[in-house]
Amino acid sequence: MEKVCLECGQNIRGRSDKRFCDDSCRNAYNNKLNSDQTNLVRNVNNILRKNRRILMDVLKEEEKGMTKVQGEKLKRLGFDFKFHTHTFANNKGQTYKFIYEMGYLMLENDWVLIVQKKP
Repeated sequence: MEKVCLECGQNIRGRSDKRFCDDSCRNAYNNKLNSDQTNLVRNVNNILRKNRRILMDVLKEEEKGMTKVQGEKLKRLGFDFKFHTHTFANNKGQTYKFIYEMGYLMLENDWVLIVQKKP
């Protein structure tokens, strides 16, 4: 019984467990298989990277390692508050949201405290 390539349908020669006729068919098949997940993950990662870059840029303006900024300024720069990597609750019960090592805490009157976690 002849086996056929899962991507192009051509007959396959070689090992009995071979599923593709060559590397390009294998790559094309796997790219199609993963394209929906890849697009979602890529889009989320792009948002996370942009959020991190915005926090880093705003924090670089200060020399203390933390700063307060208006939330509206972050929004104008393109910051998306719906995306973060993890949260941290301190002893005071405040919950910081982090994008990798860059964190922020929502304060009163639309102020945001930006911090950087030291390694």
